[in-house]
Amino acid sequence: MPSDAPSAPPRALPALIPALRADLLAAPYTSEALEALLGPVAAAALARENAVPARRVTEPLLDPAAVLLRLFTLGAVVPRSLVRTALPTLGVDGALRLGLLAPAAEPKAYARDDRAADDPDTPLRALIDLAPYAASDDAGEISWWIASDLSEMATGRELSPEHVLGVGGASLTLARITPRDPVGTVLDVGCGGGIQAMHASRHADRVIATDLSERALDFAAFNAALNGIELELRQGSLLEPVGEETVDLIVSNPPFVITPRGRAREVPQDVGTEPSVPADGTATGTPVWTYRDGGLAGDTLLAELLSALPAHLAPGGRAVLLGNWEIAHGAPFDEHPRSWLAPAAEDGVDAWVIQREQEDPAQYAETWVRDAGVTARDPRWPALVGSWLEDFAGRDVEAVGFGYLLLRRPDAGPTAARRGVLRTEVATGTGTGSLASHLAAGLMALDVLAGRDDDALAADRLVRADDVVERRHLTPGAWDPMLIELVQGAGLARVVRTDQILAATVGALDGTLTVAQIVSAVCALTDADPDEALEQVLPSLRDLVITSMVTL
Repeated sequence: MPSDAPSAPPRALPALIPALRADLLAAPYTSEALEALLGPVAAAALARENAVPARRVTEPLLDPAAVLLRLFTLGAVVPRSLVRTALPTLGVDGALRLGLLAPAAEPKAYARDDRAADDPDTPLRALIDLAPYAASDDAGEISWWIASDLSEMATGRELSPEHVLGVGGASLTLARITPRDPVGTVLDVGCGGGIQAMHASRHADRVIATDLSERALDFAAFNAALNGIELELRQGSLLEPVGEETVDLIVSNPPFVITPRGRAREVPQDVGTEPSVPADGTATGTPVWTYRDGGLAGDTLLAELLSALPAHLAPGGRAVLLGNWEIAHGAPFDEHPRSWLAPAAEDGVDAWVIQREQEDPAQYAETWVRDAGVTARDPRWPALVGSWLEDFAGRDVEAVGFGYLLLRRPDAGPTAARRGVLRTEVATGTGTGSLASHLAAGLMALDVLAGRDDDALAADRLVRADDVVERRHLTPGAWDPMLIELVQGAGLARVVRTDQILAATVGALDGTLTVAQIVSAVCALTDADPDEALEQVLPSLRDLVITSMVTL
């Protein structure tokens, strides 16, 4: 079905927000309570956007938490009497004034309630999604409520081009990799409904959040008010709203999805869709959503953002972003990110690009066409996938990378005048522990190691991390291993191929002896030349320090 015009965003009315908050707490409408109410099967299905089990569980229930879930997340039409019970402090009138609910024309079949069948009052439907949100990060435990536009699961319709997304997978990823140590000012670029800015409010003195979408900023204002958080919201594209200001931390989940921009094959019009008109004014028939599509060809938006971003980092300031980048046929995976960040390195800014996933053009097209609510059974599928493939072919794109982009401007001091370090790698694993702390330590290590020559590193008393173990591969019955690996349990769960000398050196790094002393002792047992061995070991140790497998 085609999308309808979106409802107006909720209104953050100061006189009514405390009443709503009180009712949600009393219900209790929390993640923990809903998981207990639904049970593991229905809760897991709902996380996959399969609402059927949750509807079966909640339909006969009249307690406030079940009613609120049916109303705000499952898209049910609910009798007014049940809404009064679920929101006793706010009341139906208050919910209407906040823009949360509206009278429903027809109850849906799955929302029928026999005890309310004869009730003459008008049933109600939700205008927005209002969901509990629970998380844990380095700053502690979180329990909030997040408002967003209703999902396809609730409406049975495609999303509006101006859809404001709730907390999706990318939002959760960015929240997990963002450092949470106390800072002065945080900037959230492309804030959407405000989830990253809200996270930042717990460890920052001031939070600025920008977005091009006025609707998104209205949702962010409502979410902040409902959860008792102060945000400084500014409308505009990317970094434009902050002028020349500098900040201590920038977080961004920008609209990085690569979407066809030129004229491509038309999508069939008899299935209820209109050709989209992107920023360049050409109709592609490809659906465009402001929350995911940047309006520029290829990965240009991310390139422009990374070009302008370093100027807004104060000394010691960091940036944490997610992004997609194109990989041309036969080119290295990091060609685009390296070209974008080379000027930042010239400006003394350290950058670390970690590719976490890679898809070929067909996989990428399938991912984002499905995200648009179109499946392979839909008549539009061939034309939409074809639009992506034609667009990629026009730029000779062989694959698309996804990953993290981390930047840091060194503190004022001896290393501040040096050229920045630009590191790129592919790391697809996930280990235990805090990923934010792991990445922050690695970014800091780039700066520390830039000021250490080989003589200084050889004199350091390094320590092997507790989560690092050695793994040996042997032919059955053989004494000598075919392959030796250092395996990381935390962080990105890296696996590093090594030799006997490096493995023995790392195994002895307990902070007692210097690197040079340990290598010399290892060579005495292996008859290797100590100077040659040290020269070979030091570059590997630098890398192990950056990845937190060894600490200074």
